[in-house]
Amino acid sequence: MSEAPKGIVATNLVRAYSSGRRLCGKADAFRAVDGVSLTIAPGETLGIVGESGSGKSTLGRMIAGIETPTSGAVTFWDEHYAGVGTPQWRRQRRHVQVVFQNPAAVVDPRWSIHAQVREALTTHEQLAPSEADDRTQAMLAMVGLGTMGKRLPHQLSGGQLQRAVIARALVLNPRLVVCDEAVSALDVSVQAQIINMLLELREKLNLSLMFISHDLSVVRHISHRVGVMHAGKLLEIGDSTTLFDNPRHDYTRRLLAAIPADSPRQRRQRDMKAFGGRGAAAAQPEHPVQS
Repeated sequence: MSEAPKGIVATNLVRAYSSGRRLCGKADAFRAVDGVSLTIAPGETLGIVGESGSGKSTLGRMIAGIETPTSGAVTFWDEHYAGVGTPQWRRQRRHVQVVFQNPAAVVDPRWSIHAQVREALTTHEQLAPSEADDRTQAMLAMVGLGTMGKRLPHQLSGGQLQRAVIARALVLNPRLVVCDEAVSALDVSVQAQIINMLLELREKLNLSLMFISHDLSVVRHISHRVGVMHAGKLLEIGDSTTLFDNPRHDYTRRLLAAIPADSPRQRRQRDMKAFGGRGAAAAQPEHPVQS
């Protein structure tokens, strides 16, 4: 009997919401995520791309265990998520963290950065004060904020504040971090700094990452594999290089064609390669396939 795969295993995930409309006496349901299956191996980064409303953030919340699927299941290192809010769920939460788009919305403006990272640590572990301070300072140094622990959130730039939020997530030594548009609000140069930092920390800490973004260039740079979502379905998933160089679905080709090119000539060459001479305008979404 083969051993169950370690890491994240999601099987036929569905998340449906009532639309408020009724069809033949039953409430009509909108499926934000519709039958998605995927895996994330230890130390792997899985990028998820798609247009706004494609269901990628809802998928990320289910993978992180903070939203319960309507049907389907997620196992986290062979363990099913417990019910949201239960003691077992709170124990599991330290092993999976989420970094959202707007860091200012998830920090306390009255607390120093050091205090907020330390509070996340002491909530989940019984530590002597000196040990908690040392681990907090070590993590701040690891994200490039070693001299800024006494600052309040408003005294940091957007990039620095996102580094502080990442430090708060990583101080618990999680196995998985879900990054939901974690760099999309930052300047391009700051985005590159944060992405390179995440790559370094992934290797150093053996992190698994789920990186959700609408920016395909960023996703290509950071991901081992990439999944493409459209209308709640996972249309295509595969090795990052293969997917970008030889996409199987017209919808994926349309997304790739929207990436800015350095010159009109480069765009024409890319479109001819991607669409086999048909041009980008000819592409329409196809039905998903299993991968």
